[in-house]
Amino acid sequence: MSYVSDLSYNYTERMWFGVIKCFLELVEIKAKTASVVPFLLGMAFSLYYFHSINWSLAIIFFIAMLLFNMAVDMLDNYNDFNHAVDKQNYKQKTNIIGREGLSPRLVLTLLVSFSVIAALMGFWLVYRAGWPVLWMGIFCFAIGILYSSGPHPISNLPFGELASGFTMGLMIVLLSVYLNAYQQFNWNWANLWRIFVVALPDELWISNLMLANNICDAQEDEDNHRTTIVHFIGKKNALIAFSLKNVLAFVMIIISPFLAIAPWTVWLSLIILPFTYQQNKLLIHKQVKRETFSCSVKILLVGSLAQMITYWIGILL
Repeated sequence: MSYVSDLSYNYTERMWFGVIKCFLELVEIKAKTASVVPFLLGMAFSLYYFHSINWSLAIIFFIAMLLFNMAVDMLDNYNDFNHAVDKQNYKQKTNIIGREGLSPRLVLTLLVSFSVIAALMGFWLVYRAGWPVLWMGIFCFAIGILYSSGPHPISNLPFGELASGFTMGLMIVLLSVYLNAYQQFNWNWANLWRIFVVALPDELWISNLMLANNICDAQEDEDNHRTTIVHFIGKKNALIAFSLKNVLAFVMIIISPFLAIAPWTVWLSLIILPFTYQQNKLLIHKQVKRETFSCSVKILLVGSLAQMITYWIGILL
């Protein structure tokens, strides 16, 4: 009986491990740095520049943001599965829904549920912090839904990188700053410019994540009739843009303390320059999804974390 019980327990454990692993891939958990770090950077800026943090609003926003981000990634996989032209390879072997035999209806139910809960939390934030949260929330929800939905999804268009970088890299920072300092926040170009400069490295690295994905998937996108920016400018120019955006990200980090919008400690993040250069070089040399797309992921992860952590170090010192 003990042996049978052990077998049953091990089977159940493996089954739940498989379910959790599948869910985390469905919501693309590895890419959540692209939303969590901007949120923390926004908190840091609010504390450093406005000397204000609202923990209750920040926590609710964090949960709502994470839920909606997961819903958007599920919607992306759901739409890619349903609209795939390449039904043999992409739909059945690459897309997680087909590859793992997931129920499209279950995926749809999950993403709608996550979106509704996030929206309800958003309405509570509007009630507490005012109408600007509603307008910013509507914009983010619209971009998130239209990113992979409709007759012409944003992800299939030349400005997909701009939309994703702007929404996740800038809007999340802006929302985080506003919710933590809404009592004293003034809507003027000076404040928006300061937030833009601090958020720009994240915005550039997030947009580069999509650019690298489109570079590596250039042929697959052509097969599925997706006209991304790579379709128009070619791989060579796309790789040049990828490199230039990495350079510009560090330029913004360097100048931010001179503008009194970041502590000098952010300069410590320049220690990752050799790492970023090496990862950039690997992608320039070879554009293979399974081998070098991770270079952009590593640059985003290491770069955004370095900026955010060194910013917080300056606050604590």
